[in-house]
Amino acid sequence: MLNNFGCSNSERNAKMENTVYEMNAQEYNLKLAEALKKVEEFEEPEWARFVKSGPAKERPIDDPDFWFKRAASILRQIYKKKIVGVNRLRTKYGSKKDRGMQPEKFKRGSGKIIRTILQQSDAAGFTEIAKDLKGLRKRKPGRQITAKGKEFMEGIK
Repeated sequence: MLNNFGCSNSERNAKMENTVYEMNAQEYNLKLAEALKKVEEFEEPEWARFVKSGPAKERPIDDPDFWFKRAASILRQIYKKKIVGVNRLRTKYGSKKDRGMQPEKFKRGSGKIIRTILQQSDAAGFTEIAKDLKGLRKRKPGRQITAKGKEFMEGIK
């Protein structure tokens, strides 16, 4: 028998018991980052050691696992929000730039890092470019999780 959600109660309970939402975000991202290290498509490019994560930062990234942690965070964002583009993610990972005596100003994060991670997740089959949406003309609406990506992310315990 179907309930108000259009599925049986056992299906609804299975959907509700999802580790992506249940687990603490930081804890989940660390576990997902460890799992992404084993996926051969996810590889930190050489240039990533020398770039800043955005114009508001003063120094390059120190964390050796930064690439995988950021990839895990991006995948989780796409999982949660269904369809997300590079610009939305740049805004999410941005921060305030210290401009000396002037007031701080918000600067978006690095687009190159985000684009490269999205291309790697496309190659791994975890994400895909979303189909054209009604109301958007000739613009790519962003990336969405594939069935393989959803299965991979829900398999993290």
